[in-house]
Amino acid sequence: MRTDLFDFDLPDDRVALEPAAPRDAARMLVVRPGQPFEDAHVRDLAAFLRPGDAMVFNDTRVIPAFLEGHRWRDGSAAAVSLNLHKRIDGARWAAFARPAKKLQTGDRVRFDAGEPAQADASLAGTVAAKGEGGEVEIMFDIGGQALDAAIARIGHMPLPPYIAAKRPANDQDARDYQTIYAARDGAVAAPTAGLHFTDALFAALDARGITRHFVTLHVGAGTFLPVKADDTAEHKMHLEWGEIDAATVASLNAVRKRGGRIVAVGTTALRLLESAAGAEGTLQPWRGDTGIFITPGYRFRCVDILMTNFHLPRSTLFMLVAAFSGLDTMRSAYAHAIERQFRFYSFGDACLLVRG
Repeated sequence: MRTDLFDFDLPDDRVALEPAAPRDAARMLVVRPGQPFEDAHVRDLAAFLRPGDAMVFNDTRVIPAFLEGHRWRDGSAAAVSLNLHKRIDGARWAAFARPAKKLQTGDRVRFDAGEPAQADASLAGTVAAKGEGGEVEIMFDIGGQALDAAIARIGHMPLPPYIAAKRPANDQDARDYQTIYAARDGAVAAPTAGLHFTDALFAALDARGITRHFVTLHVGAGTFLPVKADDTAEHKMHLEWGEIDAATVASLNAVRKRGGRIVAVGTTALRLLESAAGAEGTLQPWRGDTGIFITPGYRFRCVDILMTNFHLPRSTLFMLVAAFSGLDTMRSAYAHAIERQFRFYSFGDACLLVRG
């Protein structure tokens, strides 16, 4: 499909730079096939679901994956930053570098270090490979838990570029840009639909008879990359690692068998569920990388309802919601949201989409 079909004009002041407080005070646009749009709030979510429905959350935890440092070559230094986006093995990460033109294969990079001979440098590594679009592979001098600890010590929360470009990061971001149920370290971007949930909202869902289930997809920075190709068929998705265990699979298959609906909280949970579903919608345990790219025409296998935020024009995420509810429907829904001053993107408001 032509990429320009997924373009739309978004006023700059609709981009949320701070989250709603409390989290479930965010607004929520309810989109159901053949029915008028309904303006609500996230705290009302339980009223739009049925007893026996199952909500699926992504329990990944965002790590401080934005690293600032210096490239050292022939005794000269240049400031560079890396946004880690996918772990390759115990000591190697794929990352987006800025400015990438300052890096070459074999360069040494030191983070939190001002001199090349500084013995107590917090972290250092070598550029092992350089790809397209600013991507590099960095081989750190340490690995495993020691590397994790070093990244946690010197890294910064990787705010989305459309927020980071408009304001500096602050201490509150480390709390705001993390779900209350985050459990497994590895993401470099938050599963933002989950940022709306509170203990009070969980209690309301419990009282309604709606079950909660957790899967893991370590969200990569590739989620923010625009689709530059003129045709969606030419776009290559970045791989992200995910897992659905056997117990969760059994529970969700039982829900579907009883006639309950599967509610994916966020596009990351949906992509993982759809990757693990067979042709008839039955889930199988899953562990590994997924690069599933969902565009209009895709036949959804197991997800019935999607809760998600409002996404970037021309993004793979807007293409996904257009596939889920219909391109015309979602273009109209986004126009409605812009007119009603809904807040967009990671810290913005939510949509509740019933599959078209």
